[in-house]
Amino acid sequence: MSTSRRRTTAAAALAGATALTLIATGCASSENAASSGDGEITLTIATFNDFGYTDELLQQYEDENPGITIVHNKAATSNDARDNFFTKLGAGSGLADIEAVEIDWFAEMMQYSDLLTDLSSDEVADRWVDWKTEAATDADGRLVAYGTDIGPEAVCYRSDLFAAAGLPTDRTEVAALLEGDWDRYFEVGQQYVDATGAAWFDSAGATYQGMINQVEFAYEEEDGTVIATENDEVKGIYEQVLEASATQSAHLGQWSDDWFAGLANGAFATMLCPGWMLGVISGNAPDVTGWDVADVFPGGGGNWGGSYLTVPAQGENTEEAAKLAAWLTAPEQQLSAFEAAGTFPSQVEAYDSEALTGATNAYFNDAPVGEILINRSQAIEVAPFKSVKYFPINDAMQKALTRVDSDGTHTIESSWEQFVADVNALG
Repeated sequence: MSTSRRRTTAAAALAGATALTLIATGCASSENAASSGDGEITLTIATFNDFGYTDELLQQYEDENPGITIVHNKAATSNDARDNFFTKLGAGSGLADIEAVEIDWFAEMMQYSDLLTDLSSDEVADRWVDWKTEAATDADGRLVAYGTDIGPEAVCYRSDLFAAAGLPTDRTEVAALLEGDWDRYFEVGQQYVDATGAAWFDSAGATYQGMINQVEFAYEEEDGTVIATENDEVKGIYEQVLEASATQSAHLGQWSDDWFAGLANGAFATMLCPGWMLGVISGNAPDVTGWDVADVFPGGGGNWGGSYLTVPAQGENTEEAAKLAAWLTAPEQQLSAFEAAGTFPSQVEAYDSEALTGATNAYFNDAPVGEILINRSQAIEVAPFKSVKYFPINDAMQKALTRVDSDGTHTIESSWEQFVADVNALG
């Protein structure tokens, strides 16, 4: 398909998407972005959540590359970033010079890979774990995205709340306590609830995400056939987490204001923790001293999230943007991002670095987070299949969970029926 036809198709398919106003952060103001006032070239980068790209890191690049000014725009959530990305990709203008893309909607993006800059280069050959590079290589052999992080999962917990419930607080003992399957996680959770009357986990939606990421073919078969509504494993996970949520959930929709507040006010005792979540917790509960992280995950291992940097071809500074994207995804910078936000690198060389293997996190009671996340990464046995319909189906599932867990407007059965209708409506 030609670029012009592909652009028209993208615009038609995405006409209903919601535009997003991004908040400017980082090394330059939005005024500087418009005027390029402080440098010959202004590069914009759009991310979400917390990639670990601190002002100091971006300033380092500016210092090493005179004439470059960087503006960092950060969306609150991956969903917001997706809406913005596809709306402006279809329109043919308005995207940042570098756009971050999350793994759950990465397959959707790859349909329009010819609207992105080819980032292939001998300088980055063999930089990433194989599956990260393979996913970012299109049918024409073009590498259209540079990998940032992956999301091996552990369990974060409030040691002070565990102590109040008479549960062990040492992270090794907590790992032993929670070792096993999801039945065991919810069994201990009920013990905590019975002892305290307080919530064990944050939300059904967040917990479901960790569970479903252990299923290789949850929503689609390899040929694209949608099986989400007929898959007994999907329905079983949906029912199990909602049945547990009746007594164990704090009923806080993830990324809501109440959820962010809950990180600080002790609204729940545990949460599932991919590496990137460490920075979310510490950044939103800076004065809490009870958070810790255990080297365990129900069911063995799981990966939640992980992202890429792309350079849209519509930009005016694609060559310089590609240089910045390559620098940000080099092992050294990804180790800096890991130190800042816990984003576990996808770069092979980083795994032999003392900066990773010996990394500790003072906020999490000096937990050896490098060692823990390496172990959690090695425990991952399944890479979930995520094709073009994964994101909208999973979004429909998250809404189904929210209707029961947070909103209380549906029963488990009626919300499942609505989920089936929503999936069928996707075509």
